[in-house]
Amino acid sequence: MRRGYDEDNPDSVHNSPQPSLILREGGTGTFQTGSKDSVMKKLLTGILLVILFVMAVTPAAGDQIQDLQKQIDDLTQKLSQTQAQAQTLSAEITAMDQRIKLTTLQISNSVEKINQLEIEIRELNKKIEGLDVTLSHLSQVLINRIVSAYKVKRVSYLTLLFSANGLTDFVSRAKYIQIAQTHDRRVLTEVQVAKADVSDKKAQRELKKAEQEKLKQQLEQQKTILANQKQSKQALLEVTKNDEATYQELLASARAELAVALGQGQEVFLRNVNEGDKIGSLIGGASGCSSGTHLHFEVHEGTSIKDPNDYLKSVSFSYSYPSSQYGYYGTINPRGSWSWPMSEPIQINQGYGSHDFARTFYPGGVHYGIDMDSADNSVKAVKSGKLYAGSFQCGGTYAGTLYYAKVDQGDGITSWYLHMIPQ
Repeated sequence: MRRGYDEDNPDSVHNSPQPSLILREGGTGTFQTGSKDSVMKKLLTGILLVILFVMAVTPAAGDQIQDLQKQIDDLTQKLSQTQAQAQTLSAEITAMDQRIKLTTLQISNSVEKINQLEIEIRELNKKIEGLDVTLSHLSQVLINRIVSAYKVKRVSYLTLLFSANGLTDFVSRAKYIQIAQTHDRRVLTEVQVAKADVSDKKAQRELKKAEQEKLKQQLEQQKTILANQKQSKQALLEVTKNDEATYQELLASARAELAVALGQGQEVFLRNVNEGDKIGSLIGGASGCSSGTHLHFEVHEGTSIKDPNDYLKSVSFSYSYPSSQYGYYGTINPRGSWSWPMSEPIQINQGYGSHDFARTFYPGGVHYGIDMDSADNSVKAVKSGKLYAGSFQCGGTYAGTLYYAKVDQGDGITSWYLHMIPQ
């Protein structure tokens, strides 16, 4: 059928101030005692910072995203219900409007998710930066503490006893050494856990960056789809002139065209033909199941209808519709070795496949052939074989006889030529 432009509390170590245990460099092995030193304060402060960063909660997705998703789910259900209705122009326009609204909601949802991910990435960056600084400081403090603890371990308890101011002082010092060592080991463990958390958050950040990039690509695709959907609606209104009768005629023509291709027409054997032989001429103007002069060409293998692009070779061609309507009427990409059934230059009126026009009119939503015409109305056999002539009666606006030819190549492949007079 011809078409016009038509995704640990450290304070638990001791409840009262404890003497700091520091070996005097170059001294006699005696110890100074006093209040809790600045090193322990730094450790406590550092650990508190680590805990605060680790416990920070990543912002959850906003209610707006959930609301958008609910709208998308609801509209998807409505769209399915609409598509199940009788095929009328009004129902098709409603379905198109719902698809446009659905895509618009999907775009809004993608934008919200991208923005949410941007916030989450910024928060993770802040946490990572804070944890890196804190852990760097804690690591250095712990190294100093471990060195001090190592030196203390080298001092015998006998030396400690003679340097103490009595038994009570000795017991206090010895107990403090044990507590400090136990505390240091616990802090070191916590620092290692915190380091692991930094690595985990870095991994989360990379995953969110990747997800964000994927969403950005999806957003661009959705914008393209939306533009095509709007163009498709406009093209449908143009081709039908917003008239229900015209819509039904186009629908009937498409169904009749498919019926012919499935072999439901009346056929008669004409003759054997060679590749390139003239097998007939196009019918000028509107005719049975056709709105204007064109050839509908199909390729069948057994009972399967094939993509003609896989068989026809690359040639010079143009489209009868602007690039803005490529998504509506389809495009072609010939990549085979066969000669074309018409002479160059060839004009394409409709491509093979599931483009918007096909989804609107054709059963199954697929246009099974390529529609074309040329300055030369002669139609030629693309391969040698047996030529058959056939016809099919159409009603409605394009009432009349749909004439066609087919060439059986004898190898299981048959080429079909519709809307032409076989000769």
